[in-house]
Amino acid sequence: MFADGVELAPDAIAAAAQAIRKGGLLGLPTETVYGLGADADNGTAVAGIFAAKGRPNDHPLIVHVASFDGGMSGVSHYAARVPAFAQQLMSAFWPGPLTLILPRRDGVGAAAAGGQNTIGLRCPAHPVAQAVLSALRQPTDGEPVVWGIAAPSANRFGRVSPTTAQHVLDEFADRTDLLILDGGPCDVGIESTIIDCTRGAPVLLRPGAITADQVAAACGRALVTPEELEAQGQATPRASGTLESHYAPNATVRLMDAKALQQALDMLGTDVDKTAKGGPSIAVYSRTAMKTAARQIEQRRMPSDPAVAAHELFSVLRELDALRVKLIWVETPPAGSAWDGVRDRLQRAAA
Repeated sequence: MFADGVELAPDAIAAAAQAIRKGGLLGLPTETVYGLGADADNGTAVAGIFAAKGRPNDHPLIVHVASFDGGMSGVSHYAARVPAFAQQLMSAFWPGPLTLILPRRDGVGAAAAGGQNTIGLRCPAHPVAQAVLSALRQPTDGEPVVWGIAAPSANRFGRVSPTTAQHVLDEFADRTDLLILDGGPCDVGIESTIIDCTRGAPVLLRPGAITADQVAAACGRALVTPEELEAQGQATPRASGTLESHYAPNATVRLMDAKALQQALDMLGTDVDKTAKGGPSIAVYSRTAMKTAARQIEQRRMPSDPAVAAHELFSVLRELDALRVKLIWVETPPAGSAWDGVRDRLQRAAA
């Protein structure tokens, strides 16, 4: 069921808040991707997220909180403490596509945290997400305040994330009970940057639109990698979207530099098998213009701007899947922190 448009009517927001209060699931737009949301403190509702996605219940979810009082009200409900550098990052980037891993208070958000003593918190910038979170902060008919919405990407586990309401509907067409708020296409298009704030220094767990350089500049601290911590004998918390294989379309993804990609196309000649439906069996997604004599090749140009490439990445992968291509050959993104988020998603899709 859809509630259409970014400027949603108050009754649509109220219906969404009521669905969360009653322990239901909600298709929720954010600026990154669409989430499959539930009350983060309702263990039964959170279990419904894991079941709907087919996600292992020890793989933690990100909890979305409202921006009231600089975001600290929801944060103080879930976090046992907030390091000074984490507060600097909240001030610099919230609301926005940044998730912070913080020590979790006992007795709250355990199911969403995958049983860990840490929890991932984010304050989304999307006006629809903020409207729902705001409504949940208002007690209704004696019902308690809902402090946060656990909301992983609204897709089956390991698959391509959704960036439109229609993508969510396609993923969960069998769930007639699922309310989906249509907030339009997501602005960012890939999931949030994740920073672990529990080790005394910021640790980059997942790159995103907010780059490592921006994080370091905002908090005045150099970022540490999980590999560096592991070399010191320290383990980082489990976090969303950090499995080796993730964000994968049905087609097999292969990353190549421009030279290798052109050589692979040259080797094909004109002999390329069709799919069962007669369409292209191979798709090429590249920044560099490629030449090929094969007619059964679907070519798409990757934008040269990393933010634009991130915005369209998951939509392109879904469109190519809809053509039933067997292979997607992708030109490897260039070096540089601005491309880290796109590169990370493609490497996991190809794993």
